[in-house]
Amino acid sequence: MKQSQVELTIVAEPSDAGRVRALVTTCFEATAADQERALQPLTDQLLLLDSGLDSLCFAIIVAQLEDELGIDPFSDLDDAFFPVTFGEFVRIYETAASEKTAA
Repeated sequence: MKQSQVELTIVAEPSDAGRVRALVTTCFEATAADQERALQPLTDQLLLLDSGLDSLCFAIIVAQLEDELGIDPFSDLDDAFFPVTFGEFVRIYETAASEKTAA
């Protein structure tokens, strides 16, 4: 695997939903570039299956976000739920980040 072409330069503060969204977006873009995938424009309505990313890309993104934010919201979910759209994906991280800050 080649070195990352895009460095993550956003310092995420879990209580700031805008920063969480920016970090998620950056992770999607960096992973797409690293994996040489054509990423579709990231809108809240974009279906993850239509994003241009595959399961390896999503695993990389989740690992990067866990490193950056210190949370893995999927391991904390009671129900087996995986987001369908980019907006749902972002909201899961925003919610988990705000819960971590409140704890």
